[in-house]
Amino acid sequence: MTILVTGGAGFIGSHLCEHLLAQGHRVVCLDNFDDFYAPSIKEQNVAILSQSPQFVLRRGDIRDATVLREIFEKNAVDCVVHLAAKAGVRPSIQEPANYMDVNVNGTTRVLEAMQRAGVRRFVFGSSSSIYGNQTKTPFSETDDVSQPISPYAASKHSGELLSYVFHHLYGIEVACLRFFTVYGPRQRPDLAIHKFTQLALAGQPIPLYGDGLTRRDYTFVSDIVQGICQVVTMPQLNYEIINLGGAHPVTLLEMVKAVEAALGQPLTIQYLEKQPGDVEQTHADVSKARRLFGYQPSVSLQEGVRQFVEWYTANH
Repeated sequence: MTILVTGGAGFIGSHLCEHLLAQGHRVVCLDNFDDFYAPSIKEQNVAILSQSPQFVLRRGDIRDATVLREIFEKNAVDCVVHLAAKAGVRPSIQEPANYMDVNVNGTTRVLEAMQRAGVRRFVFGSSSSIYGNQTKTPFSETDDVSQPISPYAASKHSGELLSYVFHHLYGIEVACLRFFTVYGPRQRPDLAIHKFTQLALAGQPIPLYGDGLTRRDYTFVSDIVQGICQVVTMPQLNYEIINLGGAHPVTLLEMVKAVEAALGQPLTIQYLEKQPGDVEQTHADVSKARRLFGYQPSVSLQEGVRQFVEWYTANH
């Protein structure tokens, strides 16, 4: 298969490209090397991928119809995995229009180019932030998600709705995968486990928003990649929304203890006020993914954080 991965130079995208190449697929990566965090990090990710002759890099923006048309004209793409997006709940509150432009208009451009090129399968990287502040757990794909509490969450919900429209009108096979707090080697520097590790090794206190009792369903990146790849190669697909999570939520303080154990040193905590847009808890019901394609997350938080710290100390 030839698979187009948008955002393929990023954290999840580069791991996915690496795994698809190892499975013998041809991978076309579209990335604009956005400066949300240091583009040099993505350049390093791409350097690893470029060692494969089956890897093609196209630098460009998902909102650029010309770039997308050229990709589909030059490559017989079988499936699109759409991961490119402006990421982050808190930054989206500061730049709502920019987030909606990239995440909604960009997704529309990708779907439009796919449809014109006759590409039949679309795998959309959605988010657990869609669930908002609901109290029912675990979160199920059938839950009401009509009340997102950040522009980022609203943009991801919009992407799911847009992809349904293209499924309905043109018969495109769609899977919207709701990722739950993904972490691991190459993780974005703004995310908690990376930031806490960096600050602790620099001898600085870590900022902890709220009382530390908010709960997150952390998912190791290899478990997410496993789920994506299983969807890419599913023999049949209509329109599905599917949770991909670890299915074992822990409090922020428990995550801090996992980082302390991996580093072998205590962390100094600076308690700060809770941030607007942050949800109280996430907890994935992964029974649908298990039923559809045997999804089974296998990396515990303690093991995953150990692997992250090992990667971080080797690369910094």
